[in-house]
Amino acid sequence: MTDTPLQTWLDRDGRLLRLRLNRPKANIVDAAMIKALDAALAAQKGNKNLSAVLLDHAGPHFSFGASIEEHFPDQMADMLAVLHGLLKRMLFYPCPILVAVRGQCLGGGLEVALAGSMILCSPDAKLGQPEIKLGVFAPAASCLLPERIGPAAAEDLLYTGRSVGADEALRMGVVDRVSEDPEAAALAWFDEHYAPLSACALRFAVKAARGALAHRVSLRLDEVERLCGVDLIKTKDMMEGLVAFQEKRPPEWSNC
Repeated sequence: MTDTPLQTWLDRDGRLLRLRLNRPKANIVDAAMIKALDAALAAQKGNKNLSAVLLDHAGPHFSFGASIEEHFPDQMADMLAVLHGLLKRMLFYPCPILVAVRGQCLGGGLEVALAGSMILCSPDAKLGQPEIKLGVFAPAASCLLPERIGPAAAEDLLYTGRSVGADEALRMGVVDRVSEDPEAAALAWFDEHYAPLSACALRFAVKAARGALAHRVSLRLDEVERLCGVDLIKTKDMMEGLVAFQEKRPPEWSNC
């Protein structure tokens, strides 16, 4: 595992902030990764020349999801607090956040992607929220997916835990573009659509367009954080699902 969970640099004459998940192949969204993302975004928030952010990843997969260990009761509250803090920063960020995805984009990894403005993925991408299969639910995705793809499609993914391929994800609205090279496609989008614009005007446009969404989701994140960290955490099946996953065996549900 690399010692640096995130690569960060400025591109396009300082107009584009590049963020790259840097713990392949899993790129687990653990506390270290979350804090690195949050710090990188915070550092550039006041940059008046910044027009957009591009989040991509090293290795063949965007992310296998959040850390299983951090879902256990002794760490869950802290994990949810830092993750939801990052997502709120992304939702309220003053410029568009483009996300380029290859391979697996699951669980907490997909939640991070969903907080962006535009998701571009490769034809081999698989996206999903498998938490329900572990006896838990996806708190942030429960807030973000209904906003992005509507309640019915969101409930499909949240209740079944199934993953969808690029074409189905595009039809559902989970992703916005499918490209053989999503990073290159995101850069081309920036060059054509954002680079010619006033970064100042773009900031106001983002605030106007995303403000209501950001406020709604922020409030809902607080609600589901309590539902998960106070109520779900007391259930036997949550522990059984997590332990079964670690032991690589089928869970034995008690339904309580």
